[in-house]
Amino acid sequence: MKKFDKERVLLAVAGPVIALAVAFALTSVVLIASGKNPVEPYTLMFEQASFSDIQVLIINQASMYYIAALAVAIGFRMNLFNIGVDGQYQLAAMMAAVVGAHVNLPAVLQIPLLLLTAVLTGAFWSGIAGVLKITRGVSEVVATIMLNAIATSVIAYLWLPSVFGVKVGNNNTTGEMHKSGWVPGIDMGAAGEIYGLVFLAVLLGVVYWVVLNRTRFGFDLRASGASESAAAASGVDPKRMVLTAMLISGGMAGLAGLPILLGDTHTYSLNFPTGIGFLGIGIALLGRNNPTGIAFAALLWAWLDKASPELDFHNYDKEIAVIMQGLIVLAVVVSYEAVREWGLRRQQRRVGAELAAGLVLGATDNTAQKAQKEVAGR
Repeated sequence: MKKFDKERVLLAVAGPVIALAVAFALTSVVLIASGKNPVEPYTLMFEQASFSDIQVLIINQASMYYIAALAVAIGFRMNLFNIGVDGQYQLAAMMAAVVGAHVNLPAVLQIPLLLLTAVLTGAFWSGIAGVLKITRGVSEVVATIMLNAIATSVIAYLWLPSVFGVKVGNNNTTGEMHKSGWVPGIDMGAAGEIYGLVFLAVLLGVVYWVVLNRTRFGFDLRASGASESAAAASGVDPKRMVLTAMLISGGMAGLAGLPILLGDTHTYSLNFPTGIGFLGIGIALLGRNNPTGIAFAALLWAWLDKASPELDFHNYDKEIAVIMQGLIVLAVVVSYEAVREWGLRRQQRRVGAELAAGLVLGATDNTAQKAQKEVAGR
């Protein structure tokens, strides 16, 4: 591997490693300050990860985190902050649940219909923010935050018994979906079942990488995110790219809730997971918008979620995991900026050294040419 390649790998790995080290260290400080053992909680959580049932839970949870983080990462690559992933995936999951409860087609048609419903719902909801940005200059951050609140109200309305809601005890639901829309999982015996749509998450990661790195559209997207003026000079329409990026991000976000909807709950209710979209922001940051990095970050987040409940049985608070997640996000921002500055300085020093070597070589060549001329003159 060339020296440049080694440095590039080092820069890519340094940020996450530093962020994790700092987060673990600061969490240990918090434990010490509260009079607790700073090592035992980690030992307990690592032990939990060795149990097959916890592993299944981690994989299932990570699949949803992964899709949500990919949706955020698409916006980041375009220099857009789609903070509305949470509202987009929740509204998309509810609409898919409603369609699944009221439409009964053969599985070969039902499942694609539900996937399409979720994608279109998420894309529509994020597209509103995209249109506001390119037509009125409204920040996508402000627009998506407002749309998150509106999505919550829309869901509450759709839950009304007079609309699509079904009351089950004290729980509001959309009613159970027809079995033709259920996606079978992988039976792991006593450990449980891995969601069938885990494979969809893997496929989305592959498609994400191929499109961004091996297509003209992906180049235009990254170029527009780096410099709109430069992209426009090369013939790319920045407004069209902004709207397209928001639509794709929202469509991806719409799929984030489907692994559990089609693989487990088969209905949208008050118990449906919330907050996945916000966690996706931290996961995308830690994974540096790279599909492989995001996969490791999603597994880490899922491990913290599923292994931490064991702490309650050993006189520790499971909120330690939440503290660690927050510290990781803070450390990521600081460490990435520090690594970027360090990499920039190294690049400047290398270029300076190459220029200096070039000047010395040029001077040596000039001296040799003069000597040759003198010899020829004699």
